[in-house]
Amino acid sequence: MSEVERTDLVPGFRISRIIKGGWHLAGGHGPVDAQQAVAEMDDYVKAGITTFDCADIYTGVEDLIGTYRRACMAQGRADILSTLKVHTKCVPDLDRLATITKGEVQETIDRSLRRLGVERLDLVQFHWWDLSVPRYVEVAGWLGDFQRAGKIDQLGTTNFNTACMRELVAGGYRPAAFQLQYSLLDRRARREMIGFCADHGIKLLCYGTVAGGFLSDRWLGRPMPAESFENRSLTKYRLIIEDTGGWDAFQALLRLLREIADKHDTDIASVAMKAMLQDPAVSAIIVGVRHGGHLDRHARLFDVVLDASDMARIEAMVARMPMLDGDVFDLERDRDGQHGRIMKYNLNQS
Repeated sequence: MSEVERTDLVPGFRISRIIKGGWHLAGGHGPVDAQQAVAEMDDYVKAGITTFDCADIYTGVEDLIGTYRRACMAQGRADILSTLKVHTKCVPDLDRLATITKGEVQETIDRSLRRLGVERLDLVQFHWWDLSVPRYVEVAGWLGDFQRAGKIDQLGTTNFNTACMRELVAGGYRPAAFQLQYSLLDRRARREMIGFCADHGIKLLCYGTVAGGFLSDRWLGRPMPAESFENRSLTKYRLIIEDTGGWDAFQALLRLLREIADKHDTDIASVAMKAMLQDPAVSAIIVGVRHGGHLDRHARLFDVVLDASDMARIEAMVARMPMLDGDVFDLERDRDGQHGRIMKYNLNQS
């Protein structure tokens, strides 16, 4: 089995190119077995996937990672922790954007430090729900202050559009990374964001590469599903499928990915993920799973090498599919639109 590839966000800040996501452990996707979740963190680290993604608003996930860290320390495995990078987020609630204070943001950062059991956060990715509340440059500046105070190693952003990223950078914010939804189905970043980030040395960390599981063998040849889903993730990606050509176009893409998967003795999801990893703009992808079953596939992604013909066929197929409207996260930010209505905007808990 090939080793998991690694890359630097900035010199000396090394991550695995596959990042274990934490959103699915927040409870909104079904019951979470805390003991099993912590054990599986160790499995991922042993497999070479040594970077985890979480957030202040992912209920319980920072605590779970903190439990794993403390268990490693108690077992005398500090060497494991020397390779582990934990990316968290700072996501002020929508209802607090107009009034939030520096002290309240500092409380959020201090809370993440306590939950994770660290003296300094590896990477804090900043998000702002409502761009019509024009305080995000100010609040981002506070995060810069906390970085200079030693509470944060690297700064990042998530789900801003390009215009706001320009404002943040012009205001002195220096993100090492930008987390965004980018996949074979969602190519909005190609309009402006990829070029902007390349110009400013900002690395892309991509989620949604298998569209909540839709880009998998499970959905090949199946009829369009009903409206009701077990979680918001599937609802979200079903809307994206509808807006990028509909179910027939999606099935054509799955058939192509299945042909390429057969060629490489793998599965559709692995081809979809590896296509993104082979995109020169992408530093790492975030893979999310609640419990078990996918580690072997994730760890073997680097055994799959898509050749120029594979990539050209995939690109030709997705080029025929409509691109989602707007810039990164613009559709999801519209609370009156179908993509925004399913979002939850006030998720912080003490």
